[in-house]
Amino acid sequence: MAAASPEKARYWRHPGLPQVDLLRARYVRHSFGWHTHDSYVAAVIESGVEEYGYRGGTHRAGPGTLALVDHGEPHTGHAGVPEGWSYRVLYPSRELMVEVAAEVGITGTPSYAESVVDDPGAAARVRAAHLAAERGDSLIASTLTRAALGLLLRRHGRDRPRAAAPRPASARAVALAAETLRARLTDPPRLEELAAAAEVSPFALLRAFRDVHGLPPHSWLTQRRVERARALLAQGVAPGEVAARVGFADQAHLTRHFKRKVGVPPGAFQRGVLQERGDREAWQGPYRCEPPQYRSRRDDPPRLGSPV
Repeated sequence: MAAASPEKARYWRHPGLPQVDLLRARYVRHSFGWHTHDSYVAAVIESGVEEYGYRGGTHRAGPGTLALVDHGEPHTGHAGVPEGWSYRVLYPSRELMVEVAAEVGITGTPSYAESVVDDPGAAARVRAAHLAAERGDSLIASTLTRAALGLLLRRHGRDRPRAAAPRPASARAVALAAETLRARLTDPPRLEELAAAAEVSPFALLRAFRDVHGLPPHSWLTQRRVERARALLAQGVAPGEVAARVGFADQAHLTRHFKRKVGVPPGAFQRGVLQERGDREAWQGPYRCEPPQYRSRRDDPPRLGSPV
């Protein structure tokens, strides 16, 4: 039996819309732990099957389908078949999605009505936008990306349902705990200290914190550390220094958590975000991705105004 092709991943910023990040990857053994994004997720599966936990259930997305996740919603991700899966992902910011939603008649913060979507027209639009962004054409990429997001929200979006409001005491406790963890990112208190500062029991804080944020305090803290690490890496700070600044024990500790939540190692993320527009040099290292090759007209994005 032939060995599976190596895992590859490339993460970079949209050339025309700084509010959108992009990922192109093939994973076999890689597994995403529970994590959240400040952005939305719109992934088109190109081969294999991705399986992921989301909103109390397990979802399977196969070739040609879309995997859609709302911003701030905890989810996982791993291969659903032995050969893994490959996909292209758009990560539009909440602000951009609110703006696009308003243009298609959705007020407030939008939400996807379902997570796994079998919609060939929408999937083709997302893939075309991603390809254009990969080529570095800022005008057509930004145009196609806005059009793809608008189509997704028209067909599969809705006003975001309001979560049940926590009891005032619980909400106050969670807010105090979150504020403390943000302030002590590199030196967090023990759970008992955190609960005492919030004037609740440790068990009550755990339950309330999970209800509000979808994650327990320690996982939420790791997520905040990774998000801070992303910002510092995007500024050009060396990964070793980033690890110390955000509270990880060392660079290896940062790499382990960063890859589990973002999908690429910190160095690869930094190269992707900082690379100049249109740079087509091959990536180096174990997660090397070749520059995109376009062999036929079927890879060209659809002309604007074409039917969906």
